[in-house]
Amino acid sequence: MDNKFSKLEKSLDIETTIVSISKDDINIESIETSNDPQKDYEYSRGQLYSLISKGQEAVDGILEIAQESGHPRAFEVAGQLIKSVADTTDKLIDLQKKMKDLDAPQKGPTTVNNSLFVGSTAELSKLIKQGLLNNTEE
Repeated sequence: MDNKFSKLEKSLDIETTIVSISKDDINIESIETSNDPQKDYEYSRGQLYSLISKGQEAVDGILEIAQESGHPRAFEVAGQLIKSVADTTDKLIDLQKKMKDLDAPQKGPTTVNNSLFVGSTAELSKLIKQGLLNNTEE
């Protein structure tokens, strides 16, 4: 029987068989997602602390190696690692700021200082001459 994979089978010198799979054979597990931002925050914060700690250990090690060898590439790697740890600490601060923004109640401006004059230019110039718009007492 000639199937669409016959050329491939012939060139690789193999035989293939088509396996049918029923829906019962497929086991799909659902992943629970958390709608709890506090839990996610605590998890992310813990992960960032762990990364910073491991990064600091790596920085100490690479600096020791760089100083012993004096090789410029070792110092370059140390500089990149230091930058990476610094970026991770910035992410930790950003995470805290984002969490505070989530916790803060959303509110609009408390004071609105928009004034609107409805009238003609003649009325406006008359009010200005009288000093009513400037709120100055003469």
